[in-house]
Amino acid sequence: MYVCSCFGVTEQQVKQHAENGACTPRQIASACKAGTDCGSCVRRIQSLLGRGACPRRELADRGGPVLAAVDGRDASDDLEEAA
Repeated sequence: MYVCSCFGVTEQQVKQHAENGACTPRQIASACKAGTDCGSCVRRIQSLLGRGACPRRELADRGGPVLAAVDGRDASDDLEEAA
């Protein structure tokens, strides 16, 4: 099922990004752009992420990279550029 119609992102893709370390809607957006256009999917993304413990929360709290590297760059680099 599609979560983000703007970018064609599915629930499975969001769950995969979460398994790879994306703990927040912002990190999901950095990984696949979901939630960055109209924003109507952000609440659904939040519900998919849940309120449970993030496997890489400690890294995120320390400001370290939490997402898998893509094309030689760490996806957290995109978050820093966007900030």
